[in-house]
Amino acid sequence: MRLLHCPLFRHITATHCCLCHPKTVSKSLCRPWRAVSTALNQHIHDLSGPEQRLLNKLYTGLIGGQRASLAESITLVETQHPRKKELAQVLLQRVLAYRGEQESRNGGKPVAFRVGLSGPPGAGKSTFIEVVGKMLTGRGHKVSVLAVDPSSCTTGGSLMGDKTRMTELSRDMNAFIRPSPTSGTLGGVTRTTNEAVVLCEGAGYDIVLVETVGVGQSEFAVADMVDMFVLLIPPAGGDELQGIKRGIIERADLVIVTKSDGDLVVPARRIQAEYTSAMKLLRRQSKSWNPKVVRASSHSIEGISEVWAIMESYRQAMLASGELQAHRRAQQKVWMWTLIQENVLAHFKHHPAVREALPHLEETVSRGDISPGLASDLLLKAFLSSSP
Repeated sequence: MRLLHCPLFRHITATHCCLCHPKTVSKSLCRPWRAVSTALNQHIHDLSGPEQRLLNKLYTGLIGGQRASLAESITLVETQHPRKKELAQVLLQRVLAYRGEQESRNGGKPVAFRVGLSGPPGAGKSTFIEVVGKMLTGRGHKVSVLAVDPSSCTTGGSLMGDKTRMTELSRDMNAFIRPSPTSGTLGGVTRTTNEAVVLCEGAGYDIVLVETVGVGQSEFAVADMVDMFVLLIPPAGGDELQGIKRGIIERADLVIVTKSDGDLVVPARRIQAEYTSAMKLLRRQSKSWNPKVVRASSHSIEGISEVWAIMESYRQAMLASGELQAHRRAQQKVWMWTLIQENVLAHFKHHPAVREALPHLEETVSRGDISPGLASDLLLKAFLSSSP
């Protein structure tokens, strides 16, 4: 009974119910929502008046397609402030409920299409995204770009160069570009990128492009949050690209050889042939799709329309087979456990017993007096013995 009198529970329940006509909300839909509300009630105690007004303003502006509200909402989910992180989760639940109703009206199929793009530095990712983005907005789509920039491990600063490179797209009112620092996150995907994708979809952007840093095994992170993973490679890479064939290539749904114009057409064709042969040796990730290798030029625009046609074919094939929906459900579990691991590790590091023993153990390990395995066991025992 205490839950029914909780202001936050009443606030969230009222918010959820206002999204649906009362007669259309079945008991089966209300039961899981009560469970979510209970969890949220335990997660956050109460919303003050200013906090309620802030969330209402952000939510109303977000679903109304206001770019300023979307930017402020993403800033809220990126914050490290404990209270604001709790408010961000309340906002996300409201957006998820709204997006769920949209998908129900769409026959249970996702409304937005998520595409991850990766590749080595100099592959022309930003230029490609700008050209494709302008083409899509010209066709009536709303495009959001989450461009993750490398940031300093020392200062946390980031150049945010992607937005300065996408000058035309950044001025397009049907496009939204959000540069985010990696903050030292492995793979160049911030822990809140997945939540930013949800907010972009709630704001009405039907195409979400996620550009990541570099290339390597750690780029699996972006493949676990998008519907289609695209790898861009330059035509003159040579042996330095060999290392990615078994790493990132095996997760790629499409490989694009960029800068295929002028004197680079011949090497681009050679690279295309090499990667086409390499892809045949890899195990298929999907029963409905064979990964393809194509050439395109952002400078001459040659092949850009064909690339997007292939992406649309992929989406239609995956939707028709139900693989895309199943893929998204599996991704949610992956990200839940990823966040659990991050939070548990942070809790472990800040535990008083661990913080007390850590300097001495680090010193003895560095001297070679004890093994790293023994040190980790001792820290874990210290953590467990003093935990309630």
